[in-house]
Order: sequence, then C-alpha cells, then structure tokens
Amino acid sequence: MNTTIGFVGLGLMGGGMARNLIGSGFRVIGYDLDSDKIAKFIAAGGEKSEDPETMAAQVDVIILSLPNSNVVDQVVYNTIRLNKTQRENLILIDTTTADPGMSKTLAWQLQEKGVAMLDATISGTSKMCAEKDITFMVGGDKGIFQECENIFSALAAQTFYLGPNGSGALMKLIVNLVLGLNRMVLAEGLSLGKHAGVDAEQMLNVLKNSAAYSKAVDMKGLKMTSEDFLPAEGKLAFHLKDVRLMLDLSRQLNFPLPLSCLHAQALTSLVAKGRGEWDNSAIISFYNDLVQS
Repeated sequence: MNTTIGFVGLGLMGGGMARNLIGSGFRVIGYDLDSDKIAKFIAAGGEKSEDPETMAAQVDVIILSLPNSNVVDQVVYNTIRLNKTQRENLILIDTTTADPGMSKTLAWQLQEKGVAMLDATISGTSKMCAEKDITFMVGGDKGIFQECENIFSALAAQTFYLGPNGSGALMKLIVNLVLGLNRMVLAEGLSLGKHAGVDAEQMLNVLKNSAAYSKAVDMKGLKMTSEDFLPAEGKLAFHLKDVRLMLDLSRQLNFPLPLSCLHAQALTSLVAKGRGEWDNSAIISFYNDLVQS
C-alpha cells in the first residue's frame, strides 16, 4: 500500500481515524495544535508533521477532521497553505461537519489550484469511529471518490457516494437533524415516564421492543436514565453548532424547521448553563430543569 496520508485534527474522531489508517498499513503524517494528541498519535505509529506547510509535498491525500467550516478554511489557506502547493494530483478529504455552501466554494477554489476535494462527512460517535463502525456520506467527483475507496474501507462500515461537492455535507445535516430530534423525543418520553413513576429499566425495555424503537434508545437510553454524561461521545455544544447550520440552510431555502427551532432553544439553554461538554444524551437534563424550576 503506497498511499501516504496527511491528517490534520487528531481529536476524538480524527485520532480514531488516524489510528485505524495506521492499523490498515497506511503511512500517516499528522498535525494538531495539541501536543498530547500528537504524542498519542506517534505512540500509535504515526509520524509528526514538523512543518504543516510542507505536508502537501509529502503526501498523496490530506484528511481534515476539524470543528467547523471556518476552521477548515483557515487551516487550508493559512496552515497547510494548499493555495500555494505545487503538488500535482493531491486529494483533500474533509470529514468536518461543514456548511454545504462553504464546502462547495472551497472545492471550487481548490480545483483551480489542481487539488481535488471530497466532503466526506461522518455518521457515528467517537466510540463507533474507533471501532470502524461509522458511515461516510461523500460528495465530490465520482472518479476521485473511487480512487479513495480503499481509505474509506479502512475507516468505515459503509460509505455512500451522494453526488457533487456539498452533497456529503448536506446529507450530514439531514442525518443529524433526524438523529438529534430522536434523542430529544426519547428524552421527553423518558422524562414523562420518570415523573409519572414508571421504572426506568422497564421503560427502556418496552421502547426497545415496540414500534417506538430507534437506535437512539440503544445508544443513549441508558445514559439518559443513569445521567451518565461524562466523558462525552458526542458533545451538546457540537450538536448545537450542527443545528444552527440546519437553521441557516432552512433560511436560505425558505423552508421551515419548527422542531429544530425548539431543539436549538433547548441546546442553547444547556450550553448557557455550562453543559456544552456533556454528552448529547444530556438533552434530558433540559426536561429535568423544567420540572425542578
């Protein structure tokens, strides 16, 4: 396997992906501002990038795992400086939960510099990422996607090609909209049951075996009833960022999202109370606060 990969952003998701690539035999050169994350990456067999501006010349593919589209633009232009690269046939894979419009614009700008970009968003938690149980949703040139299929196979249980640039970012918002509201309605039901005196274990058992079942019951039900919110597999603050992207898109399209508006208010309330680092199952604490107030 001759592909060399540069990896920027070695946090919960990025670190897991980088380790899986190393385990699959790829040479991986990594960069992160956090020295502890770099140390863990090196311990797993990765190589530290001594100068991120030279990364493009050293690798065939660069993967980004960053907080948002604004950070992506800063890293692309100011850190790894892809606008200055002379490297031919370079591919950029952005796994960030991105603004679809900004992602498309970046892809067009990089194409003018000879860099092909895929927006390859992820459905799954950091735990699922470490276990290669995530799903990729990919937008970009189909031929470039096919060139990278071995990379996606090393990282994910399944991968969907969705069309031109921006398609992966758009699908991620749709998936997260449905997933987030699944969590919120689960929290509402569990909170009502608790207030009515129904046993938590019994509620979860019935929900798992009824028409109301969703994967949210398996992934977050016990965390909600036991208030097991730290350490987080997916943070409330991160999901609030995603919901705000959904609402931005809804305004651009003049398409109403009334449930997501309520969801944003609930998340904003929890983040304002200092709970942004809590697991997203902590949406149930929004209901706990209402009853206690």
